[in-house]
Amino acid sequence: MSLVTLLPFIVLIGAMFLMTRSAKKKQQAAAAMRNEMQPGTGVRTIGGMYATVKEVGDETVLLEVAPGVHAVYAKNAIGAVLDDAEYNRIVHGDTEEELPAVPDDASSLTEAAEADAAAVDVEDGKDAKIDLGKKDEAEDAAEPKDGKDGKADGGADAK
Repeated sequence: MSLVTLLPFIVLIGAMFLMTRSAKKKQQAAAAMRNEMQPGTGVRTIGGMYATVKEVGDETVLLEVAPGVHAVYAKNAIGAVLDDAEYNRIVHGDTEEELPAVPDDASSLTEAAEADAAAVDVEDGKDAKIDLGKKDEAEDAAEPKDGKDGKADGGADAK
């Protein structure tokens, strides 16, 4: 056989070797991450649940999923071990940076807009009023809605 016929097989075997090698590296990294779990650490399970580690066994982990609620999980079910700052940010909503204070009512948010509108009205020399009322019923009856004889599309006097 020639080298040209063997080349596709060699490439295929090389690709399989590289894929299994990267998968083994990922498995080793995940195992190392699970081994660094200690009681009190925050974790995320592969199902997306956040919990605190209470006890670590050989193959299992006791997690506190809510205050006073404990559950036993397999070590392989732990998707990520989180550092304290990230766990507190996700679970408790703690932020390290100060957020701007939000007023209890919206009046302070609209005061600037009202002041700007008043300044424009004063410059124009007249009060701009907006009519929010409905049209009179007589105007509605006088104006056909579809611009025809007041009948809806396809409507006819049926007898």
